[in-house]
Amino acid sequence: VQLQASGGGLVQAGDSLRLSCTASVGLLSRGVVAWFRQAPGKEREFVAGIGWRTTIPSYADSVKGRFTVSRDNAENLVYLQMDSLKPEDTAVYYCAGRTGQQIYNSGKFYGSWGQGTLVTVSS
Repeated sequence: VQLQASGGGLVQAGDSLRLSCTASVGLLSRGVVAWFRQAPGKEREFVAGIGWRTTIPSYADSVKGRFTVSRDNAENLVYLQMDSLKPEDTAVYYCAGRTGQQIYNSGKFYGSWGQGTLVTVSS
């Protein structure tokens, strides 16, 4: 299973940014893709997740109402639309995948990880 995240960059507070995660066809058809992030000096944290059959994505409380996770099965892509960005959203963002339909907020349940993409939000 291969995952690759992209779309990071430097933005100002209040701006929007969309991250993309390219996932293998098998993962998208059978499993969950989630976004995690890790800020400097902090532990990795769950951001959002979406499954193939799950109709209701899962979000961390810190991003609810600002971030939206979606997928494009035809293009094997999972997106993370980030609006109203704040400086505290600055982190390296990773996409991760697991088979099954349960969205876990712990990275230990995800066996496939892409390389991270850096998001920097200036104040």
